[in-house]
Amino acid sequence: MAHGQEAATNGPGGHADVDLASAHGHGHGGSRWPLVLGAIGVVFGDIGTSPLYTLREAFDKKYGLAADPANILGILSLVFWVMTLVVTIKYVFVIMRADNRGEGGILALMAVVLRSLPIASPLTYGIGLLGIFGTALFFGDSVITPAVSVLSAVEGLKVAAPGLSHYVVPITLGVLLALFAFQSSGTERVGKAFGPVMVLWFITLAVLGILHLLKNPEVLQALNPIWAIRFFLHHGVHAWLALGAVVLAVTGGEALYADMGHFGRIPIRIAWMWFAMPALVLNYFGQGALLLANPGAVHSPFFAMVPEWASLPMVVLATLAAVIASQAVISGAFSLARQAIQLGYLPRLKLIHTSADAIGQVYLPWVNRVLLVLVMLLVVAFQTSSNLASAYGVSVTGSMMIDTILLIILAHERWRTPTRVIVPLAVVFLTVDAALLSANAVKFVEGAWVPVALGVMVFTIMRTWRRGRDLVREHINRDSLRIEHFIQSVLVDPPARVTGTAVFMTPSNDYLPPALLHNLKHNKVLHERNVLLSVETLSVPRADEAERVAYTDLGHGFSRLSLRYGYMENPDVPSALKNWKIPGPPFDSMDTTFFASRESLTASKGKGMALWRDKLFLVMSRNATPATEFFSIPGNRLVELGTQVTI
Repeated sequence: MAHGQEAATNGPGGHADVDLASAHGHGHGGSRWPLVLGAIGVVFGDIGTSPLYTLREAFDKKYGLAADPANILGILSLVFWVMTLVVTIKYVFVIMRADNRGEGGILALMAVVLRSLPIASPLTYGIGLLGIFGTALFFGDSVITPAVSVLSAVEGLKVAAPGLSHYVVPITLGVLLALFAFQSSGTERVGKAFGPVMVLWFITLAVLGILHLLKNPEVLQALNPIWAIRFFLHHGVHAWLALGAVVLAVTGGEALYADMGHFGRIPIRIAWMWFAMPALVLNYFGQGALLLANPGAVHSPFFAMVPEWASLPMVVLATLAAVIASQAVISGAFSLARQAIQLGYLPRLKLIHTSADAIGQVYLPWVNRVLLVLVMLLVVAFQTSSNLASAYGVSVTGSMMIDTILLIILAHERWRTPTRVIVPLAVVFLTVDAALLSANAVKFVEGAWVPVALGVMVFTIMRTWRRGRDLVREHINRDSLRIEHFIQSVLVDPPARVTGTAVFMTPSNDYLPPALLHNLKHNKVLHERNVLLSVETLSVPRADEAERVAYTDLGHGFSRLSLRYGYMENPDVPSALKNWKIPGPPFDSMDTTFFASRESLTASKGKGMALWRDKLFLVMSRNATPATEFFSIPGNRLVELGTQVTI
């Protein structure tokens, strides 16, 4: 009803958008190491499972690369330097400086950039589109990551127990079904176990890598970027296409930025630089050392590293790591969906808090069901992680390129970084992103169309909902009086007044709410106190106390009230009226009645959007959670009055 205000992008509270000193106060004193452990358990799950399939895919027959020493060293050099440039330099040391009051992620970055530009800037609309499309791509990644991670882990059975090969897909489906069924109970109960399991996983990666490095230390030559350059000079197009596999080593890199609000910048940097990245590099180079000694192991280099006696335990550990990686992406999808709802880009959906202590732990049943169905369909359709790997990468690299573009604009407009610094960094980052994206895009027919199609679908839904709500608001405002004019007309011919307070929920408290007009028309009365209430979502994760309330006394028993929340907060109107510092008489819950308009929508050809988009909007609107329930309005204190709207 009132959650999609334009204040979401250029509203109050824009003065504290970028905190360059600290990340939400995390990472100080004795609290740092638990946060480091938590970051290892949640943030690095996706990128931590990449060694399961990255080198295997790089030497897949479709790239035409033999597992000879020069190619092995070239691929390893590419993996190391892409990881260094994209994850370490771009995300850990540059983009993580751009936090929105401690929060990260593409929506947070978009909000900061939008507040850095003039409201009428021609860039504003384009940046909004980029941010929405990046969000849509993340949802596509949320579908592919669980499928490819769990499937690649269970495929270890082909090495550990070849007789069970026929059961790989059924076991994968069973693991995924259990994972999604668990979402309703939340992650809090197993969250504490995530860190130790992933610590064990990364230690195992490092130990396996070291064991093989000691046998073939010459593989460390690949740290020299000259091997990557030689690889490109020798193979040309084939080397470029191989980037479609190399990018698998950095999938999950954006999670470092997206989860910054949960753990803080410093703990994530410590966990990456001193634990996760060294373990990953050691394992990749250990796989390279193995391939130098035994090129025939190229079909499953990760599991070929494992001693025979540890094969089955490794499959179990890899599956646990894959489940944790999937959990992180699914939780991220819930969090991002919640932010999109608050910012007015998705319809209101049922939201359940799964933790009494951590407000960020939420569960959206509808999103969970959609993800489950899509993930299961992908596993059944593609059958192997190699096939799925062809679809993987487009959504990730697309999001990374959008992050880079937004970062460049932010550095120029907000940070006032000199051009001589911006240009070289922009050229390097965009060149790497463009190479990775294009190498994945050429696999469109092989499966890369899947995340693109999912992203376009989600983008269409988000744009349609936002545009539809704007049309509804414009229609209602066009047919309404400004509240000041209405008050003057009431003074000329005053209606009967009844005791109590009437709170009229409205998306724009500058105009007369339809519910107020209908109440006066049918009941012929006004309350002694009439409050026009709008709920705004700001472009910050959590609103400061000073910006939560905007109140104007209009006189003659009328007032205008705006309650403002951050996009990571849940709006609870009765609680706010009771506990927030609001001018005027206190609100008595037993003497306050809430009035809301329930729009009856119809589509009309030639008005507003295309007819098919109108109908899509109507379907979403009918299935959305009522605004009164979303704002926690008690049903026994609510009066709803209908209004007809044609879009």
